[in-house]
Amino acid sequence: MTIIPFEKKYRDDLIFMILEAKNALGVIPRLNEDLLDIDKNYLEKGDMFWLMIEEGRVIGSIGYNTLDKTDEVRLHRFYIKYNRKRQGIGSKLLETAESYLRMAGKTSVLVHLGGDAYVESRCFYPKHGYVEFEPGYMRKYL
Repeated sequence: MTIIPFEKKYRDDLIFMILEAKNALGVIPRLNEDLLDIDKNYLEKGDMFWLMIEEGRVIGSIGYNTLDKTDEVRLHRFYIKYNRKRQGIGSKLLETAESYLRMAGKTSVLVHLGGDAYVESRCFYPKHGYVEFEPGYMRKYL
């Protein structure tokens, strides 16, 4: 397993992995428009998007966008392939993002927990130091 910055050649596999992960959660899979152009929606803005690759396939993803005129960021598209959960992949992706964000001078990370189907995120983030600051949202100060 290797964590890499986003590469265009993985775009379709990334989209498939995320739709598959949503389906496994019982969420009606729909395409998030930002995934169609990661360069425009993340990289060209100075933000980042990472992929976890294994044997040439995407098994995890995480990206962030900086909130305008702040040192805060919001994580996006943090997904693990449905049949690869609970193997430390999410923790490795989150650690990669947080380490990068500290070096970039960011001060806090915000996450939206998603709807009721995203039960795992409500357990995962507190284990990594995130605290709910309003219903459905958590924050961690770096």
